[in-house]
Amino acid sequence: METFKKLKQYYWPYKRYFFLSLFSLFFVVLTTVAYPIVMQITVDDIIREENYGLVPVLSLVFIGIMIVKSISTFFHQYMGDYFGISTVFNLRDSLYKKLQSLSFHYYDNAKTGDLMSRLTADVELFRFFLSFGFSELVRITLLVLGSLSVMFYYSVPLALVTMASMPFLIVVVRKFDQRVHPAFRKIRKSFGRLNTRVQENVSGMNTVKSLSREDFEIDRFADKGDNYRQHYLNTATIWSKYFPLMEFIGNICVVSLLGFGGYLVMTGAIDVGVIVAYFTLIWYLVGPLMNFGFVINNFSQSKAAGERLLEILESEDEIKNASEPVNPQGVKGHVTFNDVTLTYVENDDQALKNISFDAPPGKTIGLIGATGSGKTSITQLITRFYEPEQGELLLDGRPIEDYSLKEMRKHIGFVLQEPFLFSTSIKDNIAYGNPEASMDDIIDAAKRAQAHDFIMAMPDGYDTLLGERGMGLSGGQKQRISIARAILINPKVLVLDDATSAVDMETEFKIQKALKEVMKGRTTFIIAHRISSLKHSDEILVLEDGAIVERGLHEQLLNNGGPYQRIYDIQYQDKEAILGENKQHA
Repeated sequence: METFKKLKQYYWPYKRYFFLSLFSLFFVVLTTVAYPIVMQITVDDIIREENYGLVPVLSLVFIGIMIVKSISTFFHQYMGDYFGISTVFNLRDSLYKKLQSLSFHYYDNAKTGDLMSRLTADVELFRFFLSFGFSELVRITLLVLGSLSVMFYYSVPLALVTMASMPFLIVVVRKFDQRVHPAFRKIRKSFGRLNTRVQENVSGMNTVKSLSREDFEIDRFADKGDNYRQHYLNTATIWSKYFPLMEFIGNICVVSLLGFGGYLVMTGAIDVGVIVAYFTLIWYLVGPLMNFGFVINNFSQSKAAGERLLEILESEDEIKNASEPVNPQGVKGHVTFNDVTLTYVENDDQALKNISFDAPPGKTIGLIGATGSGKTSITQLITRFYEPEQGELLLDGRPIEDYSLKEMRKHIGFVLQEPFLFSTSIKDNIAYGNPEASMDDIIDAAKRAQAHDFIMAMPDGYDTLLGERGMGLSGGQKQRISIARAILINPKVLVLDDATSAVDMETEFKIQKALKEVMKGRTTFIIAHRISSLKHSDEILVLEDGAIVERGLHEQLLNNGGPYQRIYDIQYQDKEAILGENKQHA
């Protein structure tokens, strides 16, 4: 029950609907237990005594009971569902908010398909128990207590004999619970892995088809599907073993009733109507207790689902606001790194080693180096996607941790290496960071990013709806829209993480020309593999294995004989060779 205690804050605010459902359930059980009493009266007081004049009265009573039960059942089910659905709405909303606040460290290890499984299937399993499972547990309890009360009222000896095998049924149910819960937890994990497999396959369909790996993906999915099937079969085996045993114990109760009850009738201790009532009441006992296995089944699934939800809700927010965060007013964009070191995973290699530099407002910093050298890591620290292991990072002379995280990021325009576009209109994608922007501002940002012309060439212009992840646009078009999105928030710090890697040289030149105007008065970080993208920077930092090995202007670094010059020679030697060949042909 610890899982449900931890999740109490999500369902307890709606407790009144739950109690209204239970209040209605009380009348449902009361009218249910009244059935065998009516049957006993019918047999003993009407049929045996031949008081047929009471038949119309008894019929009206029976109809009244059915009406009360129908109305009570309606309110019980409606209030129960309302309780469960309201809880799930609150819980899913909290889960989604939590996912928005978790740091990049969490997503480095999380799998999209598994997260989707938790927010959909696991949440629904938890809702089903709240809406139905728990009330079913209460129904069983009330029905058993009500039936036992009537049984003991009619005949204490017969009630004791009938209940003799009940302790064995309780033991079997207990054993069943101990085995079925771990089994269902394995099912939930397996289902999450299966979802992940599907999500990755759909997202990477271009790669799958281009490399003709359809059969390989089918085999991988079949492997995950078989794992899910095996876990379900193991659970079915547990159910198949215990359910017949529970049913067998219930039938022993019925045999005891018929045997000892017949003896009491023959001795005149009870009337025949009592046996008729008992036969219904015994199934009110055995049926719910056998159904208790289903409730445990549902409880186990819900508990396993709740544990997976708590793994998200209880995940630590590594990037936190200060106790009294400062709202950045009039940010100038002065960025300073003082001996900063970053390690993504404890006891792993350092991603950044003792990085120090100063970027005054309006300065352009170029970052170049091999893949994994730490270029992107520097910019991810500026936006506090990660926290440095040691050192100091300042914004306008103040530690970046002092600022309100949300407000501080509004002053940073970030164009990721792999642009992500949402399946909405182009206009909404550009205005994503500044939804209050006017249409004129959106068009101006698109023009600066060299995106306006191709947008207007589309059938619906800025109202053109994009497919998932920007399907329908080329890589260069996606990046230009992403650049327009960054420009529109009017940032004081602009980060371009290989932002022109997917465009041709002519388009890159146009974008750089436009960005020169945009970068005026803004601190800009340009990450690039092509020297042409950052050679006009005010300072270029050359990184190797997380450390700055060279720094300076383009012209200075060309004469150092260091890594920058080697990169330049590699990138431009082919160009010079081609130009030489053209001169010879001429």
